[in-house]
Amino acid sequence: MNKKWEIYNVNKKQVNEISLKYGVSELLATVLCNRNIDEEDLSIFLNPTRHDFFDPFLMPDMEIAVERILKAIELKEKVIIYGDYDVDGITSTTVLKKFLKEHGLDVGYYIPNRLDEGYGLNKDAISKIKEDGYKLIITVDCGISGIDEVDFANSIGLEVIITDHHEQLDIIPNSLAIVDAKRKESNYPFRNLAGVGVVFKLIQALSIKLKLDEKEYLKYLDIVAIGTISDIVPLVSENRVITKLGLKLIEQTKNIGLKVLLNSLQLKHIDSYSIAFRIAPRINACGRLGYEQEAIKLFLTDNINEANKIVNNLSRYNNERQEIEAKIYKEAILDLEKEDINNQNAIVIGKEKWHHGIIGIVASKISEKYFKPTILVCFEGDLGKGSGRSIPCFDLHEALSHQEKYLEQYGGHALAIGLSLRKENFENFKNDFLEYANGNIAIKEYVPSIKIDGALSKENINYKFLEELKMLEPYGEENKAPIFIYKNIKINSIRTLSEGKHLKLNIRDDNLYIDAIGFGLGDLADDYLIGDKVDVVGKLILNEFNGYKNLQLEIVDIRKSI
Repeated sequence: MNKKWEIYNVNKKQVNEISLKYGVSELLATVLCNRNIDEEDLSIFLNPTRHDFFDPFLMPDMEIAVERILKAIELKEKVIIYGDYDVDGITSTTVLKKFLKEHGLDVGYYIPNRLDEGYGLNKDAISKIKEDGYKLIITVDCGISGIDEVDFANSIGLEVIITDHHEQLDIIPNSLAIVDAKRKESNYPFRNLAGVGVVFKLIQALSIKLKLDEKEYLKYLDIVAIGTISDIVPLVSENRVITKLGLKLIEQTKNIGLKVLLNSLQLKHIDSYSIAFRIAPRINACGRLGYEQEAIKLFLTDNINEANKIVNNLSRYNNERQEIEAKIYKEAILDLEKEDINNQNAIVIGKEKWHHGIIGIVASKISEKYFKPTILVCFEGDLGKGSGRSIPCFDLHEALSHQEKYLEQYGGHALAIGLSLRKENFENFKNDFLEYANGNIAIKEYVPSIKIDGALSKENINYKFLEELKMLEPYGEENKAPIFIYKNIKINSIRTLSEGKHLKLNIRDDNLYIDAIGFGLGDLADDYLIGDKVDVVGKLILNEFNGYKNLQLEIVDIRKSI
C-alpha cells in the first residue's frame, strides 16, 4: 500500500528563535518545533536534571500510602508487593522491594502467572497471601480495576494500597489508597507515567518523609528507565527526565542481573532502541511463556553465578518465543491466503493449540502488514482466548462492546484488546465482528502516513549534524526519531539483502555518495534502475560494522522524483 507523505508546517520565526537561543542548526530547531514543546519546557527537554521531577505528594493518596508504609516499617509488619509479569511490572516490583529492604522492611512479592492466572489481582492469590500471614498488599502496575478483588481482600482482613498507571473505571476499588495519576480527580502535572514511574514517585515521597539523601531514590533510575521505555509510554515530560537520567546510570549499573544481561548482549550503544528491542523482549519472553519468576529473580539477585544462569535461560526463552511466533505467523498467513481479505475490513482467525501468550505479537504484525484490525484466537478445549490489535481509525474496544453477547470477558483500549469466548460462539462472533468492521468506511479509506520533519541536503549529511541529533534522544512514543526527506538524488547502485528482504542502495547528490538501506523494502528493488532520480524519506544514522563507521540513510519509503 502506498503511504502518504506529510511534511510538518513550520513556523520559520519560531525556528529562527530556537536556533539562536539554543545554538542549534535550523534543521534541528525545525524538528524541535515539530515536537510542539512549550517554550518553558524546551530547556528541560534538551537538558533534564534531577531537579525537574514533580512533587510526588501531588499524586492522589500519596500521603496516605506513605504514612501506611512508614507504619509498616515501624511495626515490622508482613507486607507483600503484588506485581505483573511484563517488564513494567517486574521492574516496579524490583524497585519497591529493594528500596523497602534497604530501609527496614523486607517485603515479599507475588507475580501472577500469565498463562494460569492472567493479569491483575485474583482472589485465589489473595487468599494465599492471607494464609501466609501478610497484613498489607501494595500493588504495582495493577489494581485500579480490581474492585471485587479489593473488596474480597478487605473482607478477610487484608489492607490494600494500589499503585497503578492505568485508566480508572467509573468506580474505583475500596482500598486504603490509590496512587494513580490517571484518577479523574488527579491534579498531578503528568498523566502518562509507567507503573514503575509511579513506584519511583512513591519511593521519592518515602525518601522525603524519611529525610533521606536524593541518591537513595535516584540510584534506582536505571531500573525505572528500563521499565518506562519497555512499557511504550510517551517519552516526554517526566518520563523523559526518568529515561534521560536513567540511561546514564544503566551504563554503570550496580544491579548484578542487569549488568550480566547487558554484557551478554554486547551492545554497542545503550539507548532506548536497545532497551525496547534487545532487553525488553528477553524479559517479556519469561512472562509470555510462564517463567515470570526468572525475570524477577534476575533483577533481585546479588549472585553473579545465578545471574549468568538466568540470563542464559532468558536467551533460550526468547528464542523459543521467536520460534513460536514465527510458526503462528506462518500458519495465520496461510489461512489468510485462503480468504478474500481484500474485500473485508478486518481479520479474525481462530486456531487450536496456538500459544495465547504470543498471539498478541502476531496480531500486531498482521495488522501492520495489511493495515486492518486483527484478532487472533487460540482454542484450549472449549474456551478461546484472543488478542487483537487495531489501526488508528478503528476503536477495537468499542467494536467488542457490540459483540458482548458472544464474549466471556474482554478488556483493553482502542488499539489493543484481550478477550475470551466459548468455542461454540466463535463463528458467530467472527461473522458479526467482520460485518461491523465492513460497515466502517474509515478503514477502507485509511492510508498510513509518514510524518516528515524536514529536508536533508548534502550540507546536512555530516557527523556534526548526526551528533546534534543526539540531543533529541531518547526516542520513543511522542518523540520518534526524526524522519527527513531527501529529494532528487540519483541511484548509483541497487540490490537486495537477506534473500530479497531488504533494499540496499548507494545514492548520489553531485559529488556526495550516501549508503542507504530500506529494511523490509526488498520487494521494491525491481521498480528502480541505476540512474533513476528518486525522493527518499528516512532517518540519518551511524552504521557500524566490523569496526568500520559511516553515515547512512535508513529508508522508510522511496518514490521516483517528479
